Amino acid sequence: MEARRLEASGIIATAEGLAARITDRFPDRGITVVADDLAELSRETEARLAQSTRPNWGLRALAGALIVLGLVVVALAVSQVRHDGDIVGLDEWLSVIQNGIQDVVFLGIAVAFLLTIEARLRRRTMLAALHELRSVAHVIDMHQLTKDPDSARRPDLATEHSPTRTLDRFELSRYLDYCSEMLSVTTKLAALYAQESDDPLVLGAVREIEGMAGALSSKIWQKIMIIDVLEDAALDGHPSTHGAT
Repeated sequence: MEARRLEASGIIATAEGLAARITDRFPDRGITVVADDLAELSRETEARLAQSTRPNWGLRALAGALIVLGLVVVALAVSQVRHDGDIVGLDEWLSVIQNGIQDVVFLGIAVAFLLTIEARLRRRTMLAALHELRSVAHVIDMHQLTKDPDSARRPDLATEHSPTRTLDRFELSRYLDYCSEMLSVTTKLAALYAQESDDPLVLGAVREIEGMAGALSSKIWQKIMIIDVLEDAALDGHPSTHGAT
């Protein structure tokens, strides 16, 4: 059964190993900060999931006490009706029945609210964490945004306002690959929440992150493929005709 579940410890180890590799390769670049933050977020995710899936006995006890109190109040109200005297006429009976139905409905709404408050608090916590993961994916995308594959081949064609690019083809390929790996770790952290919840809003947020990260990773791999083509062209002695921007 363990092979059918994502383990937070395995994702943490992957994120920490990735952060170490990125630090070894690019110790002075901003991507190392993102990788370290992602590793820390992996550890925080494990702690958040452990806390969110743990029963909140204090909240459950409070909800149970309030439900019992509500039942006692309704019972007292019914007993007062019995001791107030005889009910005469159809109109009085209809009034009593209507008041009783209203009390039952209001009590049912209150019970439903109290019984689901723990689940709603868990949902809010998970959605906040998933929003953070979504932001991390955008940060990763910003780091690869200006990494133009052709700039490594023709840096002389850069314009006055072109970003400063100092990576060669190999370094650029590794940089982009690291970004893709970080996006993959991000989606796995999101999948941990889907694994522990059947809430439609949580599952929808997870699917959104997975779809967005998949699209961003596809753009990254398109750049990596262009680098491979340029590398093959350089080995064959056929210079590229692309221009840098």
